[in-house]
Amino acid sequence: MNPSRPYIVRALYEWILDNDCTPHLLVNAEAPGVVVPQQAVQDGQVVLNVMPSAVRNLVMEGDEVTFGARFGGVPMQVRVPYGALLAIYARENGMGMGFGMEPGADLYERLQPVAEPSSDDGSPEPPEPPKGGGRPKLKVVK
Repeated sequence: MNPSRPYIVRALYEWILDNDCTPHLLVNAEAPGVVVPQQAVQDGQVVLNVMPSAVRNLVMEGDEVTFGARFGGVPMQVRVPYGALLAIYARENGMGMGFGMEPGADLYERLQPVAEPSSDDGSPEPPEPPKGGGRPKLKVVK
């Protein structure tokens, strides 16, 4: 399956705009692949205003968010891999979502596939029936 973070970020971005708020991204500026204005970095993080009127050519696809913007009058192309994105939220009220610190990979990349047991003909084994048989028993606790 595709990672869910890009879909969630795009949906929240649209939701924030639909509610006439200003979308901001909180980014781990020290994560690999991040290109942000270093003068704006504080404690290894940076907050970026991604309001359509503040950025050019915003793209939220693939593995990263990219856009052009001016910082202190100097044009810059910003790159934020989704693994470095810590949160997206509305400036006006703080509503949005945090993602936690995952400086390089989404959770799905750390999970190992689970081998499903199968019978000799290749079909999955049916689940074992619960032990104990009979009907469940309820007990009144006072």
